[in-house]
Amino acid sequence: MVPVGHVGRWQAGAVPGIRRCQESTSCRRAAILLGVATAFWGAWTARYALLNWGATTGETEEPLPGDEFLPHAPQVATRAITIDAPPNQVWPWIAQLGQGRGGLYSYDWLENLVGCDIHSVDRIEPEWQTLAVGDEVRLHPKSALTVAAVESAKCLVLRPGPLREPTAESMPGDVPFDFTWAFVLRQHPGRQTRLVVRERYEPRVGKSGSGIEVLAAVGAVMGIKMLRGIKERAEAPSN
Repeated sequence: MVPVGHVGRWQAGAVPGIRRCQESTSCRRAAILLGVATAFWGAWTARYALLNWGATTGETEEPLPGDEFLPHAPQVATRAITIDAPPNQVWPWIAQLGQGRGGLYSYDWLENLVGCDIHSVDRIEPEWQTLAVGDEVRLHPKSALTVAAVESAKCLVLRPGPLREPTAESMPGDVPFDFTWAFVLRQHPGRQTRLVVRERYEPRVGKSGSGIEVLAAVGAVMGIKMLRGIKERAEAPSN
């Protein structure tokens, strides 16, 4: 029986066993919340690092050619790499991108698992060097992007669907999102080139954008390999 004089202290949580139980429960809750917050922050940081691999903060924020086609795209990825070669030696590798042309300089074996028939070359072919607005750059025998903008040794912007004005829709009905893929070359001091690649994704009205996250992540993995592939080829002694 608890003495009357001690009831107030007992009710206040002065009994050691109850106090330890209360403290233990609070600690567990705090640990769970901290763990969830840490996991969320880690996932967000990893996602940002993957989508913006190699790019400076300034490069991720500045406007680039191609932005005007999808100015309000909710998903944007910007990656970059420095190449020890001038832009006019890097450009030929970009100009011949595509299935049935120079390839994509990425993981050909992965792309070919889904029938892309990609074979990345280690040489520059003169017949693949001419690009004009409206031309097709194929990613798969049955799928192509359209050249939306091009300036030799400076930029190439690709977009799915037929050639159309910036912000115009007219996408094929079965395509759930619009997309731009921009390659921008900049002269750095000496003979170096800064190659910046930007992808912009925008779900179509009435369509879910849930698949865009997955596509952007896969594109990032393949895109990082592509940047390295372009760098290796442009820096090769034969060039």
